[in-house]
Amino acid sequence: MKEGVIALTKRFKVVLNTKWCKSCGICVEFCPKKVFEFTSDGKVRVMREEMCVGCRSCELRCPDYAVEVREGEEE
Repeated sequence: MKEGVIALTKRFKVVLNTKWCKSCGICVEFCPKKVFEFTSDGKVRVMREEMCVGCRSCELRCPDYAVEVREGEEE
């Protein structure tokens, strides 16, 4: 990398609306990076947000529109 150039890594914020989510598990099954997991009480939760690559498979497949992926940049 050239001197004076700052490399930015794209980061994603995964927002799960727990009031809308019925814990169907579609996001758990389709996420290629396993960002979502079932908790011991059977609820879906975002467990590894830092692994999100922003493919939005979860957002596109959620039947209840309970998942939102937001873009951002971080050094």
